[in-house]
Amino acid sequence: MTSPDPVDSAAAGLLSRKTMALYALPHLTDAVMTLPMALFIPAFYAGEMGLPLAGVGAMISVSRIFDVLTDPVIGTISDRWHSRWGRRKPWLAVGTPLIMFATWMLFVPPKEVSLLYLMAWASLLSIGYSIFDLPYKAWGAELATGYRERSRIAAWREGFGAAGQFLFLAVLAAMGLAGHTGGSDEMRAIALMVILSLPPLVAVTLWRVPEPPPEKLTGEILIGRSALISVCQNRAFLRTVIAIVLFGAGLMIQASLHKLVLKHVIGRPELFAPLILGETLASLVAMPLWLRLSDRIGKHRAVTLAALWVGFWSLPLPWVGAGDIVFYGTLIVLRGSSFATIFFLSNSIAADVIDQDTLDTGKQRTGLFFALWGMAIKLAVALGVMMGTGFPALFGFIPNAASHSPASISALMHIYGWLPGLIMLLAFPLLWNFPIDEVRHRELRARIEERRSS
Repeated sequence: MTSPDPVDSAAAGLLSRKTMALYALPHLTDAVMTLPMALFIPAFYAGEMGLPLAGVGAMISVSRIFDVLTDPVIGTISDRWHSRWGRRKPWLAVGTPLIMFATWMLFVPPKEVSLLYLMAWASLLSIGYSIFDLPYKAWGAELATGYRERSRIAAWREGFGAAGQFLFLAVLAAMGLAGHTGGSDEMRAIALMVILSLPPLVAVTLWRVPEPPPEKLTGEILIGRSALISVCQNRAFLRTVIAIVLFGAGLMIQASLHKLVLKHVIGRPELFAPLILGETLASLVAMPLWLRLSDRIGKHRAVTLAALWVGFWSLPLPWVGAGDIVFYGTLIVLRGSSFATIFFLSNSIAADVIDQDTLDTGKQRTGLFFALWGMAIKLAVALGVMMGTGFPALFGFIPNAASHSPASISALMHIYGWLPGLIMLLAFPLLWNFPIDEVRHRELRARIEERRSS
């Protein structure tokens, strides 16, 4: 990662790289869970387990409905939680075993399963992930207060996440070379990697990384209905939420169709893991470049360009045909080189938006806001998976059919290539002239510090 800006460091209280790395450790495994729900679960349950593709997409989407109730509760309680271990750390300790149990049941199912089975265990995994991930990201947003410093904390976390995805995809690629190409083998390997690695990584982070006390401001403090209204009146928050949904839905459409395209269009399903591996490596390598760009033009414009970059390199995908593995692989690597950037800059922007709410309400509600953003991301996943599985089925594409018509293949590839770019393009006017840039954020922090010290 590049060195922080000296002005920013002075304002934020510079964190050491060691602290940022220790904080990011759990994301080596935590981030792995974001891939399978789109890349593996739909194809596995619709292909090897024989469930209808549209039904699989619908059940994954339904499993996210529970988060509408649980996420705000988790975020609010974690904001108000007081213990000798802090506000955020206890939630990671509770969420870890839930993630482990639900992962095993979802990824290593019995031979006979139903859509109800898929929905039940996907729901429990989603709840466990919320208990873990929402306080974890809130903790990261509170580690520092500087505009650029927050980007670096989020970059370390997402960089570790990309590295974890790279390692687990490397294992799957090695399994493929060794002849273990069955979906059940891959799913069992993913479950074992999560179960064996998550507990020690979380333990090190809880032990070595400090949790700062919540910021308390003097003056007027909003509570109850007034505090809720302030969320709805926060223009920056609303624009960020809509943009996150658009970005996430576009990315999930393609993620849910990668394996199906490789198998039924290109005819090389064994190259799935190596291709996603190359995409992840490109994303990891490109992160410092995107970070420097965000320092120059602002996070909001950098993340917008990162999303448009994905859409641009997706445009030629409908022209990919049987055997076009070099052409397809090049497009996948190029479009994937901005993935991690979209996530870490979005989280950094979210932390800045919370400062506006802290100033407006007099309370630091990081957990609540990340819960609301978490709901937006899960809504995006649900919409993306539903569109990625439902639209091809609507045009006659059935994964386990003996053959596919040219019309159904054409519809699949246009949905795969063009629809995500069109959806993400809608976020351009929301973020390009975002109301909180570096100058505005320094003004916010100055006013917060003034109220804290008065």
